Amino acid sequence: IGADALRVERLPINPPGAFKDVASAEGRVPVADLGEGTPLLEGQLVSGLALHVQDGERAIAVKADEANGVGNRVRPGDFVDVFFVLKSDGKDVEHTQARLLLPRARVLAFGSTSLDHLPPTKPVDAKAANAQAARPEAARTAVLAVPVMAVNRIALAESAGRLQLALRNPTDTAVPDPALFAELPTALRPRVLATGTAAQPALQGIDVAQAGLRASDLADGGSANVPRSQAARTVNVATPVRAVRSATPVGGTEFEIIRGDRRETATY
Repeated sequence: IGADALRVERLPINPPGAFKDVASAEGRVPVADLGEGTPLLEGQLVSGLALHVQDGERAIAVKADEANGVGNRVRPGDFVDVFFVLKSDGKDVEHTQARLLLPRARVLAFGSTSLDHLPPTKPVDAKAANAQAARPEAARTAVLAVPVMAVNRIALAESAGRLQLALRNPTDTAVPDPALFAELPTALRPRVLATGTAAQPALQGIDVAQAGLRASDLADGGSANVPRSQAARTVNVATPVRAVRSATPVGGTEFEIIRGDRRETATY
């Protein structure tokens, strides 16, 4: 709601949730269309965690416990690095691995505490404060604000493995350099363009989320990285196979087959 759509009027009553000035309501989003001249109340406007999610982000809940949630010491407003551990299953995951999945994710909620419902800041006595610090609430979920293109990765990683939250200093803004690593391929194939058409730009944001991600590509980094097993087979066949006729044939024509450092004799 823009400031030009608001005006202040005196009413015979003071309804709950009414605003006293334009600045308090400017920029808010109504939950439904409002007619001209309708008194604006707090209950008619969007509230909650959605207001803390920035453009291009999504709020996603992940499982949390004392082990992966930094001993339940995470608080709303903190920043965490999201790591994941995948164990080899002989299918999509060939090798057990652990790596950084998403750096510097913003925590919107942890357990029952969230940015839209923070505990009161009134002073408490030292004894009560120490008791509360010694027994932090056991959380079962953490709500993170993440780029929309990262939601697929988090969902797959949590489904196929285990997430680990690492608490970081809020002033530490270091993140990995994406230019050093190959991009993961998408599950959906890009549309084939007609000959002579300009090249299609790289997918970004919500288009990456729509294109999806395969669990096998998340595990091995996609087709840009050749699995070790495939690389080993490539080395083995690099040595040419040569057929050499024996000088002393017995019972037919005898050949010596050489494959790398292996030699075999066959008679035809």
